[in-house]
Amino acid sequence: MVDLYGQKRSRRDLAASAGSFSQFAGVRLMTLGDGGERGVRLLEFRTGTGLRFTVMVDRGFDIAECEYRGMAIGWHSPTGFKHPAYAEYDGEGGLGWLRTFSGLLATCGLDHILFMYEEPADHYNYRGRDTVKHSIHGRIANLPARLTGYGERWDGDECTLWCEGVVSQATVFGENLELTRRIEVKAGTNEIRLHDVVVNRGFYRTPHMYLYHVNVGHPVVAEGSRYLAPITDVVWAAHAGENYRGQNVPYNVMPAPRDIFAEQVWQHELGTDGDGWSPMAIVNDRLGIGFEVVSRKDQFPCTLEWQNMQAGLYVLGMEPSTHHVLGHEAARERGEMIWLEHGDERRYDVVFRVLAGADEIAAAEKRITGIAKQPEDGFPELSNNHPPLHGAMPRGTR
Repeated sequence: MVDLYGQKRSRRDLAASAGSFSQFAGVRLMTLGDGGERGVRLLEFRTGTGLRFTVMVDRGFDIAECEYRGMAIGWHSPTGFKHPAYAEYDGEGGLGWLRTFSGLLATCGLDHILFMYEEPADHYNYRGRDTVKHSIHGRIANLPARLTGYGERWDGDECTLWCEGVVSQATVFGENLELTRRIEVKAGTNEIRLHDVVVNRGFYRTPHMYLYHVNVGHPVVAEGSRYLAPITDVVWAAHAGENYRGQNVPYNVMPAPRDIFAEQVWQHELGTDGDGWSPMAIVNDRLGIGFEVVSRKDQFPCTLEWQNMQAGLYVLGMEPSTHHVLGHEAARERGEMIWLEHGDERRYDVVFRVLAGADEIAAAEKRITGIAKQPEDGFPELSNNHPPLHGAMPRGTR
């Protein structure tokens, strides 16, 4: 049954109430037509609850807009949702990616995440290429997908809205990685499920790193909004040292937008529930709205929190990651890089959930604190303990 308008409705009942189910919910393909966004294909999802979000077919199959009953959830930066033709991946010393960075979800990878890095290219066995230069957060978010399907699937009286696409990141004498993404949401619900498969289609041994940059904006993020997570250890902070308390912005409570603010990044170690899932959320108690991100610890062992409280760029990022914030070089040195041989694959799952009302916020907080109670001090002592990942052994023991 589809839960719409406070009632459980059968497929027959809904069909009798309108000429098309699209009156209530559905998925449709559209194309943006102006400015730097011209030509970008979007899939618009409406679930019938007031949840609406768009999937950018031509931008890594990422999620752009997201709103609930007229309240924005996904972050819009000044760049807009530019066509990938305008991407400047190699520009500005590796920071050109920031000129297209916007939306609820920006996927980072497939062979690199975090800050710029130049790695040896010997694994590609090509004399003309000594190194590979990586810009910030990799290429995948600015690559167009091949749309393989979308629509509605009925199982009896239950309807699932879905889409699927394939994004290829490939070059001659280099990586040939493929991302297949499927997004599903049941009509009458506020829960988006995303499933990714990354495969090495090439025959070179290729590095793999992956991160979901989940960006939540105002009004969910506002003065007094709370970050909730089952934090067992606060590992690291980019602003550690003399400036740790300098901006007086703790990890767990958000300030109002500030005219001058230097971004803060934290790495947290999260606990899991009995099924291996790690939830985190940002909640606005005053408005009774929140957004929860739930990922698998065995897929994303690391979690980053990005606070950008700068006026005009006001956003909180929740970031499940395959690797520590230490970056590409450290992953290699520590033996933690994921290497994919031909045909090797990695699977990733995440759930995005709108928390609508005080009861759902309270239930999410109960789930989270039932796993682990996060530090009450907004400036907790940092452990700088980055646990070994992916079966790596400490340096010097191999």
